[in-house]
Amino acid sequence: MSRLAEFRAAEKALQEQLKQLESLKNDAGLKKEIEFEEKLQGLMKTYGKSLRDIIAILDPNPAKSGLQTATPKTRRARVVKVYHNPHTGELIETKGGNHRGLKAWKEQYGAATVDSWLRG
Repeated sequence: MSRLAEFRAAEKALQEQLKQLESLKNDAGLKKEIEFEEKLQGLMKTYGKSLRDIIAILDPNPAKSGLQTATPKTRRARVVKVYHNPHTGELIETKGGNHRGLKAWKEQYGAATVDSWLRG
């Protein structure tokens, strides 16, 4: 794109943003929100309170209201499974099905058969 075309495109985008800004300046809802924010900031300064203090006053039990930030869920530890091969007497202990020896057994004997070797 030539520099002139780039300039004109930027100029056009600026004009559109200026129109949007003017429409927002005339929006009654936005004016009310700005007024509310200014009054709230003034009250916070007057009483020496922070935003956290205001939230604590308005919602003393955030866990009950569901507004608390999501706590990371921990995974349950996987259970160790023990497979006993009756043909060789070999034992395999694994927490998942991605064990090399277990895969070999499943190829050789079939998955259903190997699953029946699981010790309870």
